[in-house]
Amino acid sequence: MAEQTSGVLRRAAGGTVRLLIGQPLASSRAHEEEIGSIEGLPALSLDALTSVAYGPEAIVVVLAAGGAAALRLTLPIELVIVALLALLVASYRQVIEGYPHGGGAYAVSRANLGRSWAQVAAGALIVDYTLTVAVSIAAGVAALTSAFPPLVPLTVPLDLGFLAIVTVLNLRGLGEAARAFLLPTAVFIVGLLGIIAVGLVHPLAPHLSQPGRPLTPTRSLEPVGILLLLKAFSSGCSALTGVEAIANGVPLFRAPRVQRAKRTELLLGVILGVMLIGLAVLVLRFHIGPRSHQTVLSQIMGASVGRGWAYYVVSFAVTLTLGLAANTSFGGLPVLASLLARDHYLPHAFSIRGDRLVYNQGIWVLALMAGALLVVVGGSTNALIPMFAIGVFTGFTLAQTGMAMHWFRHRPPRWAPRAVLNATGAVMTAVATVIFVFTKFSSGAWVVVIAVPLLIFLFRSIERYYQGVGRLLGLGERPPQPSRRPTTVIVPVNNVSRLTAAALSEAESIGDEVIAVTVQFNDQPDPAEHIFEEWEHWAPGVRLVTLRSEYHSVVRPVLRFLDLIASEAGTERRLVVLIPVVLTTSWRHRLLHNQLDLALANAIRRHRQDVMVARFPVRLDADRPLSR
Repeated sequence: MAEQTSGVLRRAAGGTVRLLIGQPLASSRAHEEEIGSIEGLPALSLDALTSVAYGPEAIVVVLAAGGAAALRLTLPIELVIVALLALLVASYRQVIEGYPHGGGAYAVSRANLGRSWAQVAAGALIVDYTLTVAVSIAAGVAALTSAFPPLVPLTVPLDLGFLAIVTVLNLRGLGEAARAFLLPTAVFIVGLLGIIAVGLVHPLAPHLSQPGRPLTPTRSLEPVGILLLLKAFSSGCSALTGVEAIANGVPLFRAPRVQRAKRTELLLGVILGVMLIGLAVLVLRFHIGPRSHQTVLSQIMGASVGRGWAYYVVSFAVTLTLGLAANTSFGGLPVLASLLARDHYLPHAFSIRGDRLVYNQGIWVLALMAGALLVVVGGSTNALIPMFAIGVFTGFTLAQTGMAMHWFRHRPPRWAPRAVLNATGAVMTAVATVIFVFTKFSSGAWVVVIAVPLLIFLFRSIERYYQGVGRLLGLGERPPQPSRRPTTVIVPVNNVSRLTAAALSEAESIGDEVIAVTVQFNDQPDPAEHIFEEWEHWAPGVRLVTLRSEYHSVVRPVLRFLDLIASEAGTERRLVVLIPVVLTTSWRHRLLHNQLDLALANAIRRHRQDVMVARFPVRLDADRPLSR
């Protein structure tokens, strides 16, 4: 019935969906959606690469509280962050080699640290992936509004528009999304490296008058001490988010997967490190500070090449790639969610691939969570940054700790230096995580501190449910032999017709006993008497029971009759209610029918869970008056 009611609209909607996400892919074509080393950059590394748009700025904004002199500390802080980046890249190349089936910190923690720490890693990664989408898109739109200030009032609609584009592209398949993002990624990398080179060698407009008003206080608002440095370091570490995504998505690469994924991780580390150091040097060279409606990256580009065509080309590429950097999460979270679903920590629907061979449920849920977050904060990058990086650094710490234990337990050749590398990474990222929580708690980090335990509670609640279902179903045990029970089929009718005959024929084929029931209202005796006379004249060989009711309700007398039959039959006989339904050729004609079948079916399911309810659809056709 539902197919007929919404037939035209559903076909139109289905055509639109197919136009957007493409035709179904056969499993034999799964290799078409796998990616290579270069495609891994736009597919799984854009988050980390584009963090240069907000990582250095986060440092500058914090140091500005110490006055203009404090901005000179930008480069030393950035050098420490790049050293941490090198350590993480080396460590995650080992994670890729040790756990090639994906999952990153979750897989490592599950294998080496146990169930509880694995759930912590999973909760932290889910929070990080959601924030990655929101921060990337918000930063991309911020870059656009810096180049075109009249667009500032449209920040949230632009955010949601970028989110919709990335979501649709990922629903089409990761390989197609990676290929679509390859050109803007190349323009972004080449263009930004070119601007850094020009700015270092021969800037074209070093004294350019920048738009907006300066936000650096003339007098120091905060002494330049260890607390300010820790705040700047923790803010700048937002540039390291996304380093783990390649290890999470190793199964997405073409064979040989491990080698391709390790190559992509190395490319990411080299490119990102060069960009971060180059931008930090230019912050000092051009005396860059925070300004209203101008990002630090926009100021650097303006001072390096002026505000001509090169500035606008790279600005557009930065905007586009920042918006598309959300693709990192769309490549990682659905894979992680599928692993969690297989371990019974998330609904099993997350482990099912769609007809485009992607994990649709994970993509949709990520898009909805990120969209809600963008609306709540009004698309503000600065409002999101305090919540950022805590989740991913928690994952870093657990992954490195787990890998150190992995090498110590298995002790393959050259295990000692690998264990030392991972142990060092674990200590450094653990210290960074503590710094984040301490320096950012009141600014928004408390949200993450609360969200991760809530996710762990969700995981355990879902796991308990599945364990209970497994016990009730006897999963893992040998079930009893199937047995046949006699079946009584009850068919509600209101006339003698071909529809009634077809329904009774179906009932006779599935039951040992068939009973037809019709309802007679006390103030309308004639229709039921007429049906009874026709029934006796027709003589179908099925007993017709007339149910009398003082109320104008078909449902109540049918439910009472079911109670009576069930009490007589006991548990030795199965009861089935077979409800005939007319399927019309037009959804408009369906509106002319009384929809009583839906009300009756729903009422029976609520009233008696031991009664099987089936609807018997019969299609009306001009050429064949009655057909299944």
